[in-house]
Amino acid sequence: MTELDRDAAVDRLETLLETIEDETMPVPVREVWVYGDLALGVDPVERLDVYLTKDLLFGQAGPDAAELNDRFGVEGIGETVRTEWAREHPDAVRANPSGHVAPEKCLAAHLFEEREPIHLEVCNASFEDNVTQRLEGALARESYEHILDPRGVCLWIDGERSADAFEKLQDGEYVFPPLSGALEMLGAEPSVATEAADAVETYRERQDGVSVRGDVV
Repeated sequence: MTELDRDAAVDRLETLLETIEDETMPVPVREVWVYGDLALGVDPVERLDVYLTKDLLFGQAGPDAAELNDRFGVEGIGETVRTEWAREHPDAVRANPSGHVAPEKCLAAHLFEEREPIHLEVCNASFEDNVTQRLEGALARESYEHILDPRGVCLWIDGERSADAFEKLQDGEYVFPPLSGALEMLGAEPSVATEAADAVETYRERQDGVSVRGDVV
């Protein structure tokens, strides 16, 4: 498995933010968080876990969008991703199996190289809200592998970078409990929290290259 040393992982995050700040994104991005290895002080970083909060698009469709949808054989340009972005980045347009453009896949294709050891989570809800929603759903279904690790660091929100997050990540200054302990703090029973943490780790170990998940809450 490809790994990143801590300096390289922090540099990659800074490059990611510069791209989001300087380039047109498929959808508006409101928050950027990092969680997992880098937030926990692990070195080297096996996978770089990134969470983006996106805004929904409304009233963006038009004649150009219809033409692009026809050209690419998809639906949703101008509705779920920006028409301007699709025109500028045709190679990054991605759709789900039903043929509808998938914003999370478009973001991954725009922001990352295919073989980078990076996992991207995309949702319209904030990181903290989605942590709670995902945990509640996982506990109700007793299906734990898609729990969102709550031990995250906010890097960027509404165009403003955190004043000290990058320096603290560089120095490994954040202190978090084990995942099972973090899940207990959010209300999971101890035995369930341990089982859930194991399931999350097993799922994570199966991932390779860029992986992506999109949620709507």
